[in-house]
Amino acid sequence: MSRQIVTSSNIKNAGDATDKEKSSSLAADLKSLFKIPVLIANAVPVFAGFWLALYFTEASFASNLDMLLLTLVGSTLVMAGALVFNNWYDVDIDTIMDRTKSRPTVTGRISLQTVLGIAVAVTVLGLLLLSFTTLEAVIYAFIGWFTYVVLYTMWSKRRYTLNTVIGSISGAVTPLIGWAALEPASHIVPIVLALIIFVWQMPHTFAIAIRKYDEYKAANVKMLPVVHGLEITKRQMVIYIACLLPLPFYLFSLGTAFVVIATVLNLGYLVLAFSGLFTENTRKWADKMFMVSVNYLMVIFVAAIAVTLPLY
Repeated sequence: MSRQIVTSSNIKNAGDATDKEKSSSLAADLKSLFKIPVLIANAVPVFAGFWLALYFTEASFASNLDMLLLTLVGSTLVMAGALVFNNWYDVDIDTIMDRTKSRPTVTGRISLQTVLGIAVAVTVLGLLLLSFTTLEAVIYAFIGWFTYVVLYTMWSKRRYTLNTVIGSISGAVTPLIGWAALEPASHIVPIVLALIIFVWQMPHTFAIAIRKYDEYKAANVKMLPVVHGLEITKRQMVIYIACLLPLPFYLFSLGTAFVVIATVLNLGYLVLAFSGLFTENTRKWADKMFMVSVNYLMVIFVAAIAVTLPLY
């Protein structure tokens, strides 16, 4: 019979392994709590808005680095606060839905009281940092936060299918925040970019709702496909994507290349949406729509930045 010899080295290694597991688990919990991929996706339009404000006002990038840092960190913290509030408030729904059952608010690895404290702290800190830019940027950030936390999460999500329209406002303010940190966001460029995000978010969210139909139904969340069916949802996705078609033509100030890229992207998106009206495998089609929508916004904003890069 073999036996294991316990030494101080064995104990130390076991302790180190446990510490690493705890650290890894905490990192995963925080990533889930703050919805890091969502934060990154929202930071890109903020940066694009800031960058384009520099471009159209011919301001120096180097001399505004401090303002850029305040804008990005401040707006990201405000958005993070809204997302954490959402996790805190939706814990009952998250317990039912498979895709959210591992969130620390559900597992109890982070207490709800702590989560609420984090949400308040990061929101206040974010607004404070933004206050060192402009009042307009703070107002847009607060509108996004209030819309997502109060009007979407607490009021409409469980009551009305229009919750998707209301929630879309929170994402649409991101390029306005970036631009307003330097200049008033009354320019056509940030306004149209905000409209693109607003319209895009509808088919994007509907694709998620179709993919997770059973979960939303079980949680009694008033998503359009759950309340009115898949066919109506598909038709609305086509309509919303068609509404994206004219928007790039208001952005000729970004150059012909941008308009062509955005238009080709819109046409491809629309063709895929139309195919859903005739598909027999709605789930597979919704997966494709989701993947396209996830990349759509990134391509639009990266293109807007790329076509305005200095040629030297």
